Amino acid sequence: MSNPSASLAILASALVVTMWTAAPPVEAARAFFVFGDSLVDSGNNNYLITSARADSPPYGIDYPTSRPTGRFSNGLNIPDIISEHIGSESTLPYLSPELKGEKLLVGANFASAGIGILNDTGVQFMNIIRIGQQLAFFQEYQERVSALIGAEETQRLVNGGLVLIVLGGNDYVNNYFFTRYSVRRLRYSLPEYSRLLISEYRKILMRLYELGARRVMVTGTGPLGCVPAELATRSRNGECAEEPMQAVAIFNPLLIQMLRELNQQLGSDVFIAVNTMHMHTDFIDNPRAFGFVTSKMACCGQGPNNGLGVCTPSSNICPDRNLYAFWDPFHPTERANRYIVQQMMNGSREYMSPMNLSTIMALDSLT
Repeated sequence: MSNPSASLAILASALVVTMWTAAPPVEAARAFFVFGDSLVDSGNNNYLITSARADSPPYGIDYPTSRPTGRFSNGLNIPDIISEHIGSESTLPYLSPELKGEKLLVGANFASAGIGILNDTGVQFMNIIRIGQQLAFFQEYQERVSALIGAEETQRLVNGGLVLIVLGGNDYVNNYFFTRYSVRRLRYSLPEYSRLLISEYRKILMRLYELGARRVMVTGTGPLGCVPAELATRSRNGECAEEPMQAVAIFNPLLIQMLRELNQQLGSDVFIAVNTMHMHTDFIDNPRAFGFVTSKMACCGQGPNNGLGVCTPSSNICPDRNLYAFWDPFHPTERANRYIVQQMMNGSREYMSPMNLSTIMALDSLT
């Protein structure tokens, strides 16, 4: 006859083993909100009368649908890949008619190609969603979500959300350096202009905080003088263009200092500095180490370095986008974007300060 006590002991042991070996419950992915320019625009400009668009081939040639979506990429962009890592579907453009109901709870992408920190950046593109309007849309978004789940749950959703903001590059490329005698260039020296950008950026970030953002990844500018467009028009002997690189060397340290001051003021690590300069420089300086054949030539374009004009169906197009660091004269390929996000997820403090996204996710899961 079997021993009841022994049977119970065996059953208890089995339950303990099951608890340890069973997969932990999957938490709902946190909401994700995206602000900024063409590096992170997922299609808002499709709905605007503007020349800053990526809604025709060959854009999207490697996207899952093989169709252009408004992303300035051959495939996925940085927000898409971050969404993959945090276990979420890609955020929809805020202007998309599909962004309604349950889709709102995923978050939203407010970014618009051509914009900058300053309102006069990108005026040549006409109708774009400037950063002040992006923030106004964020407030409107919260009102829409409140009607769906209530004000208290909406605040929890936003406070617990992840934010990415990408600004600054256009303020140099499409404003200060846009013409030899731009209004901003005639009025400000490069250091003065950079300090103006940082002062205005601070106001933008504080407004984001006022609207409920509590984890904000803020990118610096990449190596502006090293993109194929600048190599084609400003470079001497194939080297990175000097003036845009001077701008980067001034702007990025000022941005890091400003973010540290804001975090000290708020008493929390709200703002995370993303060193996109370092991330880009890795594969620009040594492309073959990352599987690229070149970092000087765009996959899609025309003229020197395929860096003139825009990417169109009549442009030169490389057969294998995975071998190129840049898709068009300004924007990385999906493969390069994946390396950037990898560093955002797991990079050391020289890439992500004060912590990387994996650490953020782990810490926030404890609260």
